[in-house]
Formats: sequence, C-alpha cells, structure tokens
Amino acid sequence: MFGLGIPEIVIIGVVAVLVFGPKRIPELGGALGKTLRGFKEEMDKPSEEGDEYLEEEE
Repeated sequence: MFGLGIPEIVIIGVVAVLVFGPKRIPELGGALGKTLRGFKEEMDKPSEEGDEYLEEEE
C-alpha cells in the first residue's frame, strides 16, 4: 500500500492518535472514506463535458 510497510503504518497510527485523540479517529476515518468514495464515483462517471469536447474534435 503506497510502498509503506507495517512499521511505517504503526508509526502513522500512533502519531494520529497523539495528534487527534482516540475519540476523533473514527470520525476522521469515516470522513476520509466518504471523500474517497465520492472521488471514485466522480472518476467512474462519464463526463458530459468530455463528450462534447470529443464531438467538436471530429
């Protein structure tokens, strides 16, 4: 996953708990998941603007 090993992931997790606190970690994870899901949906959706651009090129 992004070239990270287990030790790096553990260090990132510990720093996140120290910075945000254990109560906010689930909230941040949920927000990150929603953001990534929305981004993926937008990338998978065909673009109407792109279709118009391709028609003009031909």
